[in-house]
Amino acid sequence: MRGGTPYFQKLVELIQSAAQLIQLHVYIFDDDETGVEIGTELMHAAQRGVQVQLMVDAFASSNLSDSFIEQLQQAGVLFKEFAPLLKSSRFYFGRRMHHKVVVADGVRALVGGINISNRYNDMPGEQAWLDWALYVEGEVCSELKKVCNEVWTGNSLFKSKRKASKQNNTSTSDSYLVRVRRNDWVSRKNQISRTYLQMFRYAQKNITIMSAYFLPGRVFRKNIERALKRGVQFHIITAGNSDVMISKNAERFLYRWLLKRGARIFEYQPTVLHGKLSVCDNLFVTAGSYNINNISAYASIELNLDVYHQYFAQDTLEQLEKIMNTDCIEITYDSYQTKYHRPARIWQWCCYVLFRFIFFLFTFYFKQKE
Repeated sequence: MRGGTPYFQKLVELIQSAAQLIQLHVYIFDDDETGVEIGTELMHAAQRGVQVQLMVDAFASSNLSDSFIEQLQQAGVLFKEFAPLLKSSRFYFGRRMHHKVVVADGVRALVGGINISNRYNDMPGEQAWLDWALYVEGEVCSELKKVCNEVWTGNSLFKSKRKASKQNNTSTSDSYLVRVRRNDWVSRKNQISRTYLQMFRYAQKNITIMSAYFLPGRVFRKNIERALKRGVQFHIITAGNSDVMISKNAERFLYRWLLKRGARIFEYQPTVLHGKLSVCDNLFVTAGSYNINNISAYASIELNLDVYHQYFAQDTLEQLEKIMNTDCIEITYDSYQTKYHRPARIWQWCCYVLFRFIFFLFTFYFKQKE
């Protein structure tokens, strides 16, 4: 499901149809027009007797006003913040709760990369950032409910203002093969990273990746190179317009490395690209909150769904190919060399080194904590 109006319509439908429990975990929740709409629906659900659990990342959702939080709580919404160890208005140090998931009654769910903010919604005269979510029903939702419960009742990093009760629901099965994948270095979970490594190691034909912040680490690059040497077609859709330009410059530093080895790179143009979605061999899809960089690998709590289903994978690939053909500019080796002269490439290298240093700080700290 593409972000913007379709996603938020489905989100409202899930909230309105819930009879017992709504679990909404999101990285960014702003009290702008979109946030007020979703907050109002959550309050209505709580007032009709549904248990509503809302968890946000304390740093990323720092613009959420105290008055709005109080309004939610007065209506009966259970609210928690996932707090980093240290933070200010411009800085944080510690894990981020980066996943975006909503589960209704343990039987229906949305999992993706879409935050609750106007930037991710179609607003008058402004197109939403490009992002994705998977809508699922059945057994997988029971597992997602357990994941949400585990995070909700987690350790002292979770700042609670109310207690949430436990609740058990049944779910139905369907014909798709779906698995929940998580990354949380502190809890020794690296399932999403393993999914990508398996893709790189065992792909036979093609891999298409859409990634908002594509900065693969050394192990990923080694496996990407091996896949390219085997003849796997490798298409990467990245942001042309990024909300984090230092990250974008660091990412462009890797373009020459990728292009020399045969990868094809496409930069998305219409708006900011925020999606995290990959297809392998027309058989397999992974989608969620995980960016291909070391922050997602080592410093954030991430959630993806893997889907093994040929028709679904082919349909997803067709959508990505349409985006590449109509909304992207392909970056070739020659066009890169022409556009980015030596001073620009030096700046890209500086940004890349800076990000590697930041990643090292995160990784070193959490390894020490173990």
